[in-house]
Amino acid sequence: MACVSTARMIAGADTSAVQGRVEWAPARSLWTGGMTVAALGLAPFATSWSAVALFVATTAVTICAGHSVGMHRLLIHRSFSAPLWLEHLLVYLGTLVGMAGPIGMMRLHDTRDWAQRQADCHDLHAHRAGMLRDAWWQMHCRLVLDRPPRFAPETRVLRDRFYRVLERSWMLQQLPWAVLFWSLGGLPWLVWGVPMRVAVSLTGHWLVGHFAHRRGDQGWRVEGVAVQGFNIRYCSLVTFGESWHGNHHAFPDSARLGVEPGQADPGWWLLRGLERLGLVRDLKQPADLPPRPGLLRVQPQPAIV
Repeated sequence: MACVSTARMIAGADTSAVQGRVEWAPARSLWTGGMTVAALGLAPFATSWSAVALFVATTAVTICAGHSVGMHRLLIHRSFSAPLWLEHLLVYLGTLVGMAGPIGMMRLHDTRDWAQRQADCHDLHAHRAGMLRDAWWQMHCRLVLDRPPRFAPETRVLRDRFYRVLERSWMLQQLPWAVLFWSLGGLPWLVWGVPMRVAVSLTGHWLVGHFAHRRGDQGWRVEGVAVQGFNIRYCSLVTFGESWHGNHHAFPDSARLGVEPGQADPGWWLLRGLERLGLVRDLKQPADLPPRPGLLRVQPQPAIV
């Protein structure tokens, strides 16, 4: 069966989402492993209440405002509009999470999203492997498809000088903050402000992806695709709404992920606050989007508001 294309992933007649090999990615692996080893090795000897508070605050800002709102809902899905200076700020905060640069994040996300929309895809993109193997694959390896689709991001993004700088230097962006934290709070602030924050963010992102594509609450099902999304109800606050992944599969371009009454979505709360300040506009919700082909309600739940 021929592969379908998405907005940024263009499939050819012979493109395959299944055939490929998992390879160790040295730079990615050393980055993830180095941050994790530094965090686990130094934290027992370099911990203070102020350092833990710094970790909580910086993780919240970079994950919520940066990754969830800036990288995911704005740069990747264009689910709302913002002035360029604010877009740059939010994406910069997302880069500090330590996963990739802005164009790299688009490629990672869109490749996975494209693969999951096919009739079948490789086990890596489906998170079908056991927990330990999936952790190794997702955080230390890459999938090299034999016949991949063509990645075609928007020209505006590719030509943006700020994004090009971030893309080349996303790992180095931690250094100014490391120097600042060291100067203000010594080794505890350095450990909890950089390696602990990055290691927890990367591991948490993988955990949410692992479980949100395997099991959980499901209000909708998309027929004819390789991978379904599920909601992880008890992680909504610590993921700032990203764990409503079943909702996200149903309405990918919605700025609101917790679309049902009672579904906490801190990322959406932040966006509503920015909207009231006049800083963002055109916040898309499910009712604003065209119906997704194959989308079915699979259990009775309250209506979308």
